[in-house]
Amino acid sequence: MDQMCQRRTTTIRKSLATVVLFGVASLAQAQSAPGAAPTFAKDVAPIFQQKCQTCHRPGQMGPMSLLTYQDARPWARAIKTKVAARDMPPWHMDKTVGIQKFANDISLSEAQFATIVTWVDAGAPLGDAKDMPAPVKWPDGSQWRLAASQGRIPDLIIKSTPWTQPAEGQDEWWQPVVDSGLTEDRWIKAVEVRPSEKGRRIVHHGNSALAEFAVGKEGEIYPEGTGKLMKAGEQVRFDIHYHSVGEEITDQLEVAAWFYPKAYVPKYQFKTMTLGVQQAMDTFDLPPGKVTVHHGYATLSEPTRVLSYQPHMHMRGKAMSLEAIYPNGRTEMLSYVDHFNFNWHINYVYSDDAAPILPRGTVLHITAWHDNTSANKNNPDPRQWVGWGQRSFDDMYHAHMRMVSLTDADYDEIMKERKKTTGTATGQQQ
Repeated sequence: MDQMCQRRTTTIRKSLATVVLFGVASLAQAQSAPGAAPTFAKDVAPIFQQKCQTCHRPGQMGPMSLLTYQDARPWARAIKTKVAARDMPPWHMDKTVGIQKFANDISLSEAQFATIVTWVDAGAPLGDAKDMPAPVKWPDGSQWRLAASQGRIPDLIIKSTPWTQPAEGQDEWWQPVVDSGLTEDRWIKAVEVRPSEKGRRIVHHGNSALAEFAVGKEGEIYPEGTGKLMKAGEQVRFDIHYHSVGEEITDQLEVAAWFYPKAYVPKYQFKTMTLGVQQAMDTFDLPPGKVTVHHGYATLSEPTRVLSYQPHMHMRGKAMSLEAIYPNGRTEMLSYVDHFNFNWHINYVYSDDAAPILPRGTVLHITAWHDNTSANKNNPDPRQWVGWGQRSFDDMYHAHMRMVSLTDADYDEIMKERKKTTGTATGQQQ
């Protein structure tokens, strides 16, 4: 295995050992002080509301509801198992290197981790029902997730033509092109993509010209002053990956857009980059029984603010790092997803004050690790050579990057201000 991957693995093992010891110490303290153990009402319910209930409630993707004590109690041991393995909540970023401030971070803190583990080990008590927080008023499944933050229903909804996936059969890709119905140019402020309620069972991921649906993605809100231009009469091309689940299901993917006011023109135009895809298509090959390493590179022709980073691999995907190689030769680790999970397509959205600000000429470098051995529990057959392909049983690697281009003056001003407020700045050549 690559030396960097070994170092990351060693670091994570040490971290987990520390967490386990912390949890045991917390439990011992609770046992020595009667009544001090965490309770669901006072300690665990607030964590579930903040980190879990967005998925674990009726009508959503979670396999069980965690809204109430009665919902959660039968699953206490399973919850501990998933939390202890760091499988839940799904957040696969190495917390020991790179940028650690994200706008959509749903991972547990070490204190939250210890609280849940200790609560289960103490018998998962309810505690005093009077300590329960007020229930969160979650929107029902028919409402758009971003409607609340945008203060209104979408300005435009575009639907793909229907697709019926048979109960059994191969994965399918549905790629219809539909008219948007837009009669004038408009700047998009936010966009959300979703399948039908039943279609969630068969959609692995769905791309449109505007955004993507995948498990772990809830839509995109562009930073203030940033937008995506949609032209009058523009058509929308869909690329939807369907798989069979033992029942015939018909689905339509919907794209919802919220616009800026008509007279408003944002300063920055949102753009995307798929980093590494060409290198993968040209060179990708996984020998049986091996852990392999591949690389992808792209050079920035303009000063750039990176908004988010989303690694993409398939079942044999193990890890992916994102580094910046500056024009002066310095290399900086921006983000390292050390335990990639193909079941989740998480777009790691950097917080505004931590998003990488990179000078012209910076080379973005991704390193992708694939595990085609029997040690990979997700590997369908470690005896096979695996090439590039869209099927889940094939594999690939690339990173979806969301970014905006800056002027030289913008870059200098942002770097100056960031260094003033934090003392350091990602993207600062040293």
